[in-house]
Order: sequence, then C-alpha cells, then structure tokens
Amino acid sequence: MSTITAKDGTEIYYKDWASHRAWSSKEGRMKLIAIAVTTVVALCGWTLRADAQSSEVTTEYLMTYLAPTERYPIDSSTVVSSVRPGGWVKGPRVSGKIIPPGGDWLRIMPSGVARLDVRLLIEADDGAHIYMTFNGIVVLSKEVTDALSRGEVVTDKTVPYFVTAPTFQTSSEKYGWLNKVQAVGKMVEYKRGEGAYSKFDVFIVR
Repeated sequence: MSTITAKDGTEIYYKDWASHRAWSSKEGRMKLIAIAVTTVVALCGWTLRADAQSSEVTTEYLMTYLAPTERYPIDSSTVVSSVRPGGWVKGPRVSGKIIPPGGDWLRIMPSGVARLDVRLLIEADDGAHIYMTFNGIVVLSKEVTDALSRGEVVTDKTVPYFVTAPTFQTSSEKYGWLNKVQAVGKMVEYKRGEGAYSKFDVFIVR
C-alpha cells in the first residue's frame, strides 16, 4: 500500500485499485468510484469544519447609558426619535450626560425587523464632548409591541433581539482611546409613550 500525508501530518493509506481485480468489471468499477467520491467528500468536509473558526471575540464593559426620547412616526416604515434632556452615561472610564441634539432615524423593513440609525452627544463630567453613532437591529414580538403600546417598560429578558454597534469620535486626549474601538450595545430597558427612554449596556469588542 502507498500513503498520502495530509497537512496536519496524518498519513492516509491507499491501494492502487487500477491493478485490483474489482476494476475489471463495470459493477466493480462503479463501486470503487462511489467509495472514492465518498472518501473525498468526507475528507473535504472534515477539513472545512476543522478550519472554520480561527479566532474568538471577547468583550469589556464600557458603560451604561439612559436616553430619554420622543417618538415621531413618519409613515408605516419610518420613525424619528429625538433625544430629550436628562440622559446620563456611567462607566469605569467615562461618565457624564447625554445632551441634545441627538436622535434615531429608525426604519422598519418589509420583514418587520427594525434598523436603528442613532446619533448621540455625550458631555463627560470634565466637559469633554464625545460623539456616539450606531446602527442596530431590533426584533419585537407581538407581546412586546402590545406591552409598549400600553406604556410598559420592556427589558432584554422579554425582547427577542435589540443589539447595537456603537463607534465614537472625540478630540479629547483623555478619551481619545474611544476613537480606536468598536463597541456593541445590549438593550436593558425600553419604554414608549410618556416618559419614553432607552437604556443600554455597552461593551468594547476585543
């Protein structure tokens, strides 16, 4: 028997079927071809699975923020929300308040999924200004939509999916590191109607 050495060092033994007597009949040849094809497919599938993931993503807690909002439905597919005073940001390395102007230009897709397009302005405790923008995906069930229409607060425990991807821009040397990171946000609480607000936990992706 001869051998083939795979990339990971595994030795695969094979037989030269061309000289095997099974090759002499049509039925034998078809069986041998089927065996060969099955073997190749199995080996390729194993290789693809083994090489599918080569890195991992970790997160680092950045901050929690709350933004009071006012909703303005434009039509069946667009809702504009403005940021009202009273928002805040709290985190180990950045804290402050969310100040106007700011807002969300939400689009409801034909599938029913909502896509966020948000711009917020953070004024840090030391007076520095940090511009935060993000897109995001929101999936609401009928039960959650009904609860929101009643003015109830919904949370990440009941909303199927509410995730954002913030980035930051600032000229502050103290907070300049924010310009160099990608973040991900997870909705914590969300309310519509009187006293509407959005509350998020935000994490840096490493």
